[in-house]
Amino acid sequence: MSEVKKAAAQAETTVKKAEAQAEKAVKKAGEGKLSKILNWFKALPQRISKPFKNMFYELKKVTWPSKKKLINYSVIVLLFMLFMGIVIGLLDAGATTLINLLM
Repeated sequence: MSEVKKAAAQAETTVKKAEAQAEKAVKKAGEGKLSKILNWFKALPQRISKPFKNMFYELKKVTWPSKKKLINYSVIVLLFMLFMGIVIGLLDAGATTLINLLM
């Protein structure tokens, strides 16, 4: 007897799912282009603000460096840039001298 009740319950849920899908299909088919356009404009502010909200929450999770570390890292970057500028300048001067010797 319990198997019959289980089968009946399954059949009932299947029927309910089918009815819900049919209602969705009818509702979707009934939507006109105008209502789709209006819904698009209605959701536009939310779609624009969502990335900014996500960015704000992600930035709250960031562990920022201390002032001492920030200054240390900045000095390292500036020294590296100075070193690379000197290397590139010497290579350029060497290449210029080499070309002048060949001409």
